[in-house]
Amino acid sequence: MSKVCEICGKGKVFGNKVTFSNKKSSRSWSPNIRTVRAVVNGSVKRVNVCTRCLRSGYVERAL
Repeated sequence: MSKVCEICGKGKVFGNKVTFSNKKSSRSWSPNIRTVRAVVNGSVKRVNVCTRCLRSGYVERAL
């Protein structure tokens, strides 16, 4: 499954895990992606959407 939102383009971001002794090691954050049935241009399709776009109403879910 793709880890990128098809609506806003939100994807995985990278940064550092910092310990108490200030050592740095690489880590990543993944968006909360859900596969939902949505109405796209009048037809029902499965799209990968982040939960922020679902909650904000950018996607009309199919019943």
